[in-house]
Amino acid sequence: MKRTFLSKFRIVLLTVMLTVCAGKTMAQAPAQETSEQAVKGSSRISGIVLDSAAAKGVEFASVALFSASDNKAIDGNTADETGKFSITKVAPGNYKLLISFIGFKDKTIDNIKVEKGKDIELGSIQLSSSIQNLKEVTITGEKSLIEEKVDRLVFNAEKDITSKGGDASDLLRKVPMLSVDLDGNVSLRGSSNIRVLINNKPSTIIASNVADALKQIPADMIKSVEVITSPSAKYDAEGSGGIINIITKKNNLQGLTLNIDSGVGNRGTNLGLNGSYRKGKMGFTLGGFGRAFYNKAESLLDQTTFSNGNAYLTKQTSDAKDRGLFGQYTLGWDYDLGKNQALSAGLRYGTRNFIQKQNLYISQFENSILDQNSQRKVDRKDLSGTVDMNVDYIRTFKPQQEWSISTLYSRTNLTNNFNTDLLNESGAISGRLKNDNKNYNTEFTLQTDYQTPVGKNQLVEFGVKGIFRTVNSNFKYLTATESGDFSLSTNNPSGVLNYNQNVAAGYVSYSLSTKNKYTFKVGTRYEFTGIAADLGEKGSVAIPNYGNIVPSINVSKSISESTTLKAAYNRRIQRPGIQQLNPNVNLSNPQSISTGNPALSPELTDNFELAMSTNIKKTYVNASVFMRQTNNSITQVRMAVDTLQGAIVTTFENIGKQQAYGMNVFANVYLTPKWTLNGSVDVLHSYLEGQAVTESGTSELISNSGFNYGGRLMSQLSLPQGWGLQAFGFYRGKEIQLQGTRTGFYMYSLGFKKDFANKKGSIGFAAENFATKGVRFTSDLNSAQFIQTGQTQLYNRNFKITFNYSIGKMNFNAPKKKTKSVDNTDVVGGGDAQK
Repeated sequence: MKRTFLSKFRIVLLTVMLTVCAGKTMAQAPAQETSEQAVKGSSRISGIVLDSAAAKGVEFASVALFSASDNKAIDGNTADETGKFSITKVAPGNYKLLISFIGFKDKTIDNIKVEKGKDIELGSIQLSSSIQNLKEVTITGEKSLIEEKVDRLVFNAEKDITSKGGDASDLLRKVPMLSVDLDGNVSLRGSSNIRVLINNKPSTIIASNVADALKQIPADMIKSVEVITSPSAKYDAEGSGGIINIITKKNNLQGLTLNIDSGVGNRGTNLGLNGSYRKGKMGFTLGGFGRAFYNKAESLLDQTTFSNGNAYLTKQTSDAKDRGLFGQYTLGWDYDLGKNQALSAGLRYGTRNFIQKQNLYISQFENSILDQNSQRKVDRKDLSGTVDMNVDYIRTFKPQQEWSISTLYSRTNLTNNFNTDLLNESGAISGRLKNDNKNYNTEFTLQTDYQTPVGKNQLVEFGVKGIFRTVNSNFKYLTATESGDFSLSTNNPSGVLNYNQNVAAGYVSYSLSTKNKYTFKVGTRYEFTGIAADLGEKGSVAIPNYGNIVPSINVSKSISESTTLKAAYNRRIQRPGIQQLNPNVNLSNPQSISTGNPALSPELTDNFELAMSTNIKKTYVNASVFMRQTNNSITQVRMAVDTLQGAIVTTFENIGKQQAYGMNVFANVYLTPKWTLNGSVDVLHSYLEGQAVTESGTSELISNSGFNYGGRLMSQLSLPQGWGLQAFGFYRGKEIQLQGTRTGFYMYSLGFKKDFANKKGSIGFAAENFATKGVRFTSDLNSAQFIQTGQTQLYNRNFKITFNYSIGKMNFNAPKKKTKSVDNTDVVGGGDAQK
């Protein structure tokens, strides 16, 4: 295979470009009347609809144009996300405009005189709040499952029936372009180096382990998931694969509310309480969510290592019982300081308690002759507590001109311990081993941003940011006899890691919209990273400081009212995370050892993307092709251990080069107004190149490549009397790794719910993998030093009953202005860093 990626990459994008002639929204007007007048002119009427209380755009407000002479509707349109609207092809004449939106008073603008060839710019149009009791309002519209925005794809998770009782990782399996393995590790278009934000905010727990962080978030509390494949310069340069922003459900209601969510199942149980109080300019929210889960797994491992002409075979079998308790508790406060100012603060505590009890049986052979049998009982504890505190301020001067200051303090305490009983052939305890691995991660972030419009079609954004991060780890090994006290082990490694990382960043971004429906967003960002690291008494680790310029270019073209083309390029940085840095050696399984590498450097990735989205009658389609090249890749490598017969150690090195290209196609079809069918197909080709150790101990260049296929299919049906059904299926194909492959797996579910007559609650039932015992997958790895085959069976068949109910006095309130918050989109997450 050629090593020049761009020369070997060929994209063949086969699309059928259909021009969809969709008539614009009209209020109370026959079609023939609009066509007689609206298409004859060449003038345009435009403006921006604003909330008078918040000086922010009213997104999706309805705008209708009427003839002043006979009061007949001529044309209409809908405002965009910023409140901007325009009505084109208007003939000369006298008109009036009617603007309306739920929660606001209608507003009429009279005496609009259009002259031939001249455009009318109405400027800012203020709408006043119209507070009504919710029971007096009937909302008939339905938000689409998938929304395509300028820089992101939005999956509206609140429409998912079977999400109740699960966690965020269960939900993310249904999102286009995302893939989630059975451990909860998330990848975007085949890359696991992504950033995950919660309500636009980072957290230290995400920096240490994305998979475990997602388990803290109940799926039924997620409103939407935003997939940002080509982040602009405004975002941190971290995350080679892109950004995933999880938006949780928020309450914009006046009064006192309380919502109860619960679920009981054979694999997991959850309980959530969410309350809010808002009166006037001040609001409070208080929430608590907890989820307990229980699972069972069995695994097999055959591992052969080669040394000095001998072959050492290890056969392992294990059975494990997993149980965990994940939760988060939040307290939020916001206050409108004035017409154009807002202040908010938040406190979040997340907890994770994962406990595993494993029986491990090991048989070792030398040149096919049994050498010894052994047994271990391993108790693992993976515990954490995370505190996030933020204070945010925003001031709006005029539409799209605003200044914000955001602060964030975050700290996570992590404990990753194991206790092992060593058993002899008779099953009696012959010795004990303990690993204490305690570490913490703290961050303080200060950020300020400013944006201002330039003319009618341009926007300039710039800002600066500082992140001050500290990681500390203290690990030690202790041994004991079957009845004695533990003492510090002299044969197994102990030590510390002190890691300080400071990032200073600045960016500038420029947006331009042209009359021929092109939108350009270009920018650049500079980040300087300073690192100081040491291993305590063992001395410092030589890691140089580095500075990076990361450009980004996004271009979109509206071909028609329903079809948009996009092209993008950006450069991204990927810094190593705590699990990849921590030098603690995990010896719970003596034949399969893992450790981090504190000397890791960041990797750089160039991303290219071309995408198209369109609506064809009742079908939405999004198709994209992409390619990326990563140098200095942080790659997971395995090698034999000279001092421990038959053992393999897994660590991380900056020795890889990764090239990938692929495509994703997603479609959502409304079979009927109440029945939807949607699905996606992913195709990815990966090429990995890096160094591996030969049997003689020297280094050699190796490579691996192959295709990965995946997809998902989901159907939802709304039935009379509050009934709803949903079916879902997911498949993830073979994963290519530098030293082998990991087979794919599939999951499926079926669920229904019944809304109560008062619409204040529902009860539901869901089943997952109900026709099989669970999921099985295998991995095949090899090098000149070893051959390894592993197989794992998860017994994750699940049945669950869900219940939720809301109480309290609720009144509709006009959308209040939102303060901005810190977005720390950097640091590699936990889990498998192999892309």
